[in-house]
Amino acid sequence: MSITVNGLEELKKLAGSDLGTSEWIEVTQERIDTFADATGDHQWIHVDPERAAAGPFGAPVAHGYLTLSLFIPLFTALLDVQGVTTKVNYGLNKVRFPAPVKAGSRIRLVGRLSAVEDVPGGVQITVDGAIEIEGGAKPAAVLQSLSRFYA
Repeated sequence: MSITVNGLEELKKLAGSDLGTSEWIEVTQERIDTFADATGDHQWIHVDPERAAAGPFGAPVAHGYLTLSLFIPLFTALLDVQGVTTKVNYGLNKVRFPAPVKAGSRIRLVGRLSAVEDVPGGVQITVDGAIEIEGGAKPAAVLQSLSRFYA
């Protein structure tokens, strides 16, 4: 379920709030292969199901950066900021990949808006996130993301 805010002042009021949990999305082998084609990273652990089945994880796994890239669609399902002209990814403070995402797994985001700070022309938000794997004991990724919204 998405939280919708209209403008920077409403966004500021959410500082320190839990944003909730996104819907599950599946990380298919096709998605992994497409990411490999886009990045040129065709390591067998990602794109060779037969060889990966005999590897350390027992199946092909998503690239860590594929998992990280899915933060954006998962996050935008949690928070919809309207009444701004521009939304930009500003960067990351911290990222870790505690557990691999096997092909066919489903993931979701649990997010918290930990800070909202003024910047020239807008605000910068800090989101603490954990990308969970359905049925997994550890998250696929834990991260702190920075985004900027301009009036």
